[in-house]
Amino acid sequence: MHIHILGICGTFMGSLASLAKELGHRVTGSDQNVYPPMSTQLEQLGIELISGYDPAQLDPAPDLVIIGNALSRGNPAVEVVLERGLPYTSGPEWLRQHVLPGKWVLAVSGTHGKTTTASLLAWMLEYAHMAPGFLIGGVTQNFPVSARLGDTPFFVIEADEYDSAFFDKRSKFVHYQPRTLIINNMEFDHADIFDSLADIQRQFHHLVRTVPGSGQIIHPTGIDAIDETLNKGCWSNTLSTGANGQWQCRLLQDDGSHFQVLEGAQVQAEVRWDLTGQHNVDNALAALLAARHVGVTPEVAAAALAEFKGVKRRMECIADLHSIKVYDDFAHHPTAIKTTLAGLRAKVGRDKIIAVIEPRSNTMRMGVHKDNLANACSDADDVLWYQPPASDWDLADVINHSPVPAKLYRELDGLIHDALALAEANCHIVIMSNGGFGGLHGRLVSQLNKHAL
Repeated sequence: MHIHILGICGTFMGSLASLAKELGHRVTGSDQNVYPPMSTQLEQLGIELISGYDPAQLDPAPDLVIIGNALSRGNPAVEVVLERGLPYTSGPEWLRQHVLPGKWVLAVSGTHGKTTTASLLAWMLEYAHMAPGFLIGGVTQNFPVSARLGDTPFFVIEADEYDSAFFDKRSKFVHYQPRTLIINNMEFDHADIFDSLADIQRQFHHLVRTVPGSGQIIHPTGIDAIDETLNKGCWSNTLSTGANGQWQCRLLQDDGSHFQVLEGAQVQAEVRWDLTGQHNVDNALAALLAARHVGVTPEVAAAALAEFKGVKRRMECIADLHSIKVYDDFAHHPTAIKTTLAGLRAKVGRDKIIAVIEPRSNTMRMGVHKDNLANACSDADDVLWYQPPASDWDLADVINHSPVPAKLYRELDGLIHDALALAEANCHIVIMSNGGFGGLHGRLVSQLNKHAL
């Protein structure tokens, strides 16, 4: 078939395109702006990319159009698809019909940690010679691609609660029909899609309903939103993690770089690895239990963790210049900001931490989490906040309530200047954004290099 993908450069749609290509289809696609890193990966696969949504891209008509969830009515290409009656579908539905049948799907869901946990799980299976397929919404350092079909029935997928398409407002993960399901956590997010946490719980319960009785749901204890969701009805086996769970971790280093895995009081494995933070320890335990469900022993999973190289944009150290380290992190929710900074603080002790934050996600721009942002940064020594131009609210109130020194910026030059002035030996600069941040990462590293000289 000739498959044309509208909105191809997002991590999900780009990964889907590579799977369609691997299946033997001719794949083309377009996006508002064709941009790396996904555009580079797709071009290397021989996928023709078109910038913009000119209807001419649909001449001659493809056999099928897959429409990304960022597109809506009024988009020129979407209007032509509907007007001409061209066959179309959503990305999640295409996966359900053409990739996932016959697969043992291992789905990783939750508000936070999906990309890291899915990457950990895929790597555990790979390390155990199980050659899984996977689709991950990020770039894991242990694999050269973000998606592949694999050589066995096992398929790991990052199961996103965001909606499927303008014509299908169910969460993406409702389409995946997993046999093994991780629910990492559950908080209110995606305020552009959901009106309340109850709306999100409803979608998660749709997901729970699709897991077979012989399947397994892995979840932490003590999270009311998850407990309430499962109490609406759960027909599958469950495994609980955390302080009162069936499985838990015992930290042997405060930063989470060394820990034991316990079933009840019995030690099942010991892990030494490069990641830090309690949130990553929790991610690792969930992945280990999911791998265990398909036959990977805790000992083998622990050995895999020791060789896990991390995920790009998840506390990725992008520079180490004259004892000043710069990290790129995707955190865009107060909980993610807080756990990431707490993990770094546990690792570096009293070293200076400078947090540089762009609250850029749709939910952040709407101001939904504004009351929790100031305290999320309590483990930093200084916080430099950037006000995105399209925000619906002013960050000044966050600055006024900050428990640590904080400053607001509306342009990047001043922010970079002050970050350089604050930097010192044995210092850690954490840049947090779910976007490109106006090229700040590269500009700051470049200026640091010159500054040091």
